[in-house]
Amino acid sequence: VVVVDDADELGGDAQDALLKTLEEPPARNVFVLVTSRPNLLSTTVRSRCCALRFAPVSAAEIAEALAASQGFSASDAKAAAALAGGSFARAIGAGAGERAQARAVAAATLMETARTSEIRARLAVSAALLKSAGRKGKDSDKEGKGASADRDSVAGRLRAMASLLRDLAVLTTRAPETALVNLDLRADLETLSRHYDRDRLARAFSAVGRSIAALERNASPKIVADWLVLQL
Repeated sequence: VVVVDDADELGGDAQDALLKTLEEPPARNVFVLVTSRPNLLSTTVRSRCCALRFAPVSAAEIAEALAASQGFSASDAKAAAALAGGSFARAIGAGAGERAQARAVAAATLMETARTSEIRARLAVSAALLKSAGRKGKDSDKEGKGASADRDSVAGRLRAMASLLRDLAVLTTRAPETALVNLDLRADLETLSRHYDRDRLARAFSAVGRSIAALERNASPKIVADWLVLQL
């Protein structure tokens, strides 16, 4: 068995050179091209392959594996699994701590905005959403890089918020519990669901999506955060 990982990184010449082998592989040989971006493989290469799609690993399975093989506590395993997006490698990789913090900030933001509609109070929540965002350098000449880190950090918190809103939608539609991504936060989600009907969920999803898009276009994180907490 020959496994070509990240097959989408093969250049055009490499893909062309592989075509003959894919058409007539040696006896008793199997070639496996692994990619999360099959559209970057040429049409001729894809036409000579049988596509096998793999679904994300469930959060419950990842949590069980983290506890068994990595020594995670039950609570840490559930949190890491919820933030891994179905990938065991992502659950144990760099940035897991940042993703956990991002989710905690996102959950707190949703809780606080659900409790009040008063503008001043909501803007205070915005400040918390921005607090300690980014990894600014010590030197003043790194200000631009620090601003970029701030923007990326806030975007990460908003993606975590989108995941929580998605789970709120699962609860409001009474879908099976196994459909929840953030299963370890079930109690908090149940509390939030009392404040979010379907219309409010739709508005919140839209606002978070627009906010992430604005950050990707280099919008000011503060302006985006202030606008978002007034929309939730």
